[in-house]
Amino acid sequence: MLISNAYAQAAEGAAQGGGFLGLLPLILMFVVLWFLMIRPQMKRAKEHKAMVEALAKGDEVVTGGGIAGRVTEVGDAFVQIEIAPDTTVAVQKQAVATVLPKGTLKAL
Repeated sequence: MLISNAYAQAAEGAAQGGGFLGLLPLILMFVVLWFLMIRPQMKRAKEHKAMVEALAKGDEVVTGGGIAGRVTEVGDAFVQIEIAPDTTVAVQKQAVATVLPKGTLKAL
């Protein structure tokens, strides 16, 4: 009674250019996501794959579980790792996290 109704009024130009400008923040967020998360992850995966393919007998490695040892045999899917004298374990190639520099195991 004392307060009159207020109705929203749309501006003439606001309804015209909203299509592309409305998608611009979404596109910008995807580009930022690509460069900050997806691209570095793909680069790390590519480097890990190259490292796993280059494994050879005698390499000193650390597995994803933290086991350090020397590669004694390389198969198609598995690697035999000597973790102590006369103690060999078989792990998947993908479980090898890093290749250590030669002589690192003697320092441990």
